[in-house]
Amino acid sequence: MSDCDCGGHGAALKPLEEALELMLGQARALRDVERVATLDALDRVLAESQASPIDVPGWDNSAMDGYALNSADLKVLDNRLTVTQRIPAGSAGQPLAFGEAARIFTGAPLPSGADAVVMQEVCERDGDALIVTQPPAPGANIRRAGEDIEKGGELLSAGERLAPQHLGLAASVGIAELPVIRRPKVAIFSSGDELVMPGGKLAPGQIFNSNHFTLSGLLCRLGCRIIDLGQVEDTLDATRDALARAAGQADLVLASGGVSVGEEDHVKPAVESLGTLDLWKIAIRPGKPVAFGHIGDTPFIGAPGNPVSLFVTFCLFMRPFILKMQGVAGDVVPPTLMAQAGFDWPKPDKRREFVRARLETSVDGATRVLVYPSRSSAVLSSVAWANGLAVIGEGQVIKTGDNVDFLPFSELLR
Repeated sequence: MSDCDCGGHGAALKPLEEALELMLGQARALRDVERVATLDALDRVLAESQASPIDVPGWDNSAMDGYALNSADLKVLDNRLTVTQRIPAGSAGQPLAFGEAARIFTGAPLPSGADAVVMQEVCERDGDALIVTQPPAPGANIRRAGEDIEKGGELLSAGERLAPQHLGLAASVGIAELPVIRRPKVAIFSSGDELVMPGGKLAPGQIFNSNHFTLSGLLCRLGCRIIDLGQVEDTLDATRDALARAAGQADLVLASGGVSVGEEDHVKPAVESLGTLDLWKIAIRPGKPVAFGHIGDTPFIGAPGNPVSLFVTFCLFMRPFILKMQGVAGDVVPPTLMAQAGFDWPKPDKRREFVRARLETSVDGATRVLVYPSRSSAVLSSVAWANGLAVIGEGQVIKTGDNVDFLPFSELLR
């Protein structure tokens, strides 16, 4: 699981924005569309815009519990009307005659002849007699037909990654199925003879393969279909064979480990022998040796083997690339938020750093960002401790109380 984070070795480091632009510019959106039940469409990407087949509300209705009436009748009858019917939600009332009112409940259709609803709190009842102490203006407390959604209007836009509220919106107009982009097929494998799957026994010098579980979990969050090629022997031939098999089955190939410059790092030369490598080494910490290229027509992204580097580079590069493949519209790179630093950073790096951090609220209500004490990219517990990444710019010095950019996991892991 080599992850050289040192400098040198020839090629200049690519700035983060240039690397992202290059990668996302080569992300090709999938075109295959499938129809799924609206209830099963959570986190899928909508392939075609949806128009509403109905008005919502479908009729003028009451915005509250009260009485439906004709406001002009109150002026003639000295604010006294006769209650002649009761209209609960889910039923329709009869037209109102002169001097009549209807007891009505929230969401119930407004009866013909009514032009307002008066709150029950400003009325008095004496049997069927209704006394209105605060007469309403015409149109008061009425939700008009089509006020929320107009029939034929765009309900959901193509490229929307469907959240629970989108499913509810589709259901509110009776849409039972939605056209979505098929799930991307992503092939993954781990490189490193030192790796052992949990449940096995560790020999001297071996470690459990945490990256497989981290990467699988991250891909599942994005709704990918995982093609698991397992663990690949640390040889050039085995690595080349795994990459070729992966490219023949998947829309995207991801590898963890083997992309640095050590004698046992075979992924980079294997990719170059099978296709092209368009990007290698980015000016970030952790995760400098990120590889991007193609095996035939299949895109490939290789992440460093150290677990923190894998996690960070997935969030920064793999996640936006996959979202772009899924056809997500708009910006696939989440914005940072600004918060107050609860730490000092006196020794800046020439690369941009993504530091494991926690955004916390103190007893006085102020929010501050704390950082994990170790910068090691091998300390996976730091990611479990964190709830985001503090972004420290190239050459930036930070003192407690300064503003710092923060990337919350709530944006990176959804």
